[in-house]
Amino acid sequence: MREAKLYEKLSDKRVRCNLCRHRCVIADGRSGICQVRENRDGILYTLTYGRTVVQQIDPVEKKPLFHFYPGASAYSVATAGCNFRCRWCQNWEISQIPREQQLNGGCEATPVQIVESAQDENCRMIAYTYTEPTIFFEYAYETARLAQSAGLANIYVTNGYMTDGMLETIQPYLDAANVDLKAFQDETYRQYVGARLQPVLDSLKKIKRLGIWLEVITLVIPGINDDPAELRDAARFVENELGAETPWHISRFFPAYKLTDIVPTPIRTLRRAREIGLEEGLKYVYSGNISDPGTQDTICPVCGHLLIRRDRSFLLENRVKQGCCPDCGAPISGIGIG
Repeated sequence: MREAKLYEKLSDKRVRCNLCRHRCVIADGRSGICQVRENRDGILYTLTYGRTVVQQIDPVEKKPLFHFYPGASAYSVATAGCNFRCRWCQNWEISQIPREQQLNGGCEATPVQIVESAQDENCRMIAYTYTEPTIFFEYAYETARLAQSAGLANIYVTNGYMTDGMLETIQPYLDAANVDLKAFQDETYRQYVGARLQPVLDSLKKIKRLGIWLEVITLVIPGINDDPAELRDAARFVENELGAETPWHISRFFPAYKLTDIVPTPIRTLRRAREIGLEEGLKYVYSGNISDPGTQDTICPVCGHLLIRRDRSFLLENRVKQGCCPDCGAPISGIGIG
């Protein structure tokens, strides 16, 4: 347990957490929406500092980040909890622990130990992932500072519901982020997630302005966010507000958590969503959670030649040379791309 950062004290021993866009006002003895930040006698504490529920090595493509050091290994870290309540959460066993059962267990690890473990495993970066890194900000922040000093990159896999203050604080140490754009309808966010759309859009634009490498993912769910018009609106937002070079990942839904009565996303829906993204001018649109040859490959947007070949989360071939297409010389967007 550590005193939290980014909060303010109010009257009657209440506090306001300024970490995520919920900006919870928390009475003495109560917790915020995330259930892992608690007010004790007028002081806000984080309850998960140094208590991991995940420590494992992943390819960076699994995050998914396709234009950030392709083929590199990421040391993935998570603590329990989340500030969202997605009814389809793929990681609900750890993200919803504070709501489903008592918060206990996990593996203790200091920021120093996390960085040392990443180095021992020859990882290129540390990924704060699987649950929402915003709510374990203090732990991620201290780890990221040490990681940067050790020559490691830092990446967030996030729902994008953080405040500007939080982003500005982590920015010097955060190299890349994959943000989950769960839908392009505010009502969907309210009904299925317990949040709102606009703060996510604001965070996406803020991340881009701060110079953090950004990729976006949308889990396409039948009957919820798979309408072609909505997908087109999302693609237009990415192209107009974030830039045509911003990769957009279209991922397949599988039944999970409280949404087990919906079938997996049809392959034709994913293919159409990818076509929509390309039609709207995005240079890099990828399918995920599926093995569909060619839909995860990076193609030169100028000459059309194959540059990076992938199968699911595995890099098979990378022809990019010094950040450019070897065939026509066109620059390929990304960091450490080849």
